Amino acid sequence: MKAAANPVRAMFGRIAGVYDFLNHFLSLGIDRYWRRELVGLVLWDQKRPVLDLASGTLDVALAIGDRFPDAEIAAIDFCPEMLAKGVPKLKKKAGRVFPCAGDALAIPAKNDSCSSLTMAFGIRNIPDRARAFKEMFRVLSPGGRACILEFSSGRERIWGGIYNFYLEKILPRAGRMVSRDDTAYSYLADTIRAFPPAGTLAREMEDAGFEKASWRKLTSGAVCLHWADKPRA
Repeated sequence: MKAAANPVRAMFGRIAGVYDFLNHFLSLGIDRYWRRELVGLVLWDQKRPVLDLASGTLDVALAIGDRFPDAEIAAIDFCPEMLAKGVPKLKKKAGRVFPCAGDALAIPAKNDSCSSLTMAFGIRNIPDRARAFKEMFRVLSPGGRACILEFSSGRERIWGGIYNFYLEKILPRAGRMVSRDDTAYSYLADTIRAFPPAGTLAREMEDAGFEKASWRKLTSGAVCLHWADKPRA
């Protein structure tokens, strides 16, 4: 399927050139800390690769490589333009991080083939989360872990409503000014507002077969770490 046939994929392709800058700018640099916390949840069994879904410009994949220097990391994203922006970061690490265009709804990996998987700020963009969680469950080995970093639900009042005001008024305007894309950061705010609370996401993961679904809020609840394990055989 061509990128233009999917409007969300096409949108990410348009903003790929400013994506990293806006991540750091709009989060005041705190996104680096969030990614470190995500990677801290990863389990690696030294026999199977780690999978990074919605890998974007490869920052999470590279952080996994820093923590596990001998691990192989498959970095999958549905937007080739995003992956292309991340490739220059690989340098000498190209033999360990393997970028690949692919969809989280049909992960190009064998059953039970990955020791852990990560997804940072991607699950919010998937309309069929139940199918995505079943795919994650399929590719993880028994005992493997799914680790997800996502903005907290915009349905919750955070910082006395300041966070909600930021989503509603500041984020779309700042994103539009820098990216010169009229829709991208309005879309971001809309998907955060529509995203379910942490407990709902945990139940969705357990419905897909995961166990021990847990979550931890960061930065006063602005973002949330979710993780769950595939039961051992």
